[in-house]
Amino acid sequence: MPYIAIKAYPKDESTQKRVAERINQVFLEEWGCPPQAISISMESVAPEQWNERVATAEMEPNRDKMLIYNGEKQYE
Repeated sequence: MPYIAIKAYPKDESTQKRVAERINQVFLEEWGCPPQAISISMESVAPEQWNERVATAEMEPNRDKMLIYNGEKQYE
C-alpha cells in the first residue's frame, strides 16, 4: 500500500523517472507510509489509443472514484 498506476501519453524515460520520484515523495510526506510500501507503475498509451484503452475502459466506469476529472476537482 499504496499502489499508484499511471497511464499517460508517452514521455521520455527521464521525465517518467522525475514524475515517479515526485509522486513517491508526496506519498512519503502526506500518506506517512514507509518507502518500501510504495509501488508506482507507468504505462505509456498512444494518443490514438487513449479513448478506447483509458477514457472509455477505465475512466468512465470509475468516475465516482475520481478526485479530479478532466482537470476539474470532484470534491469541495
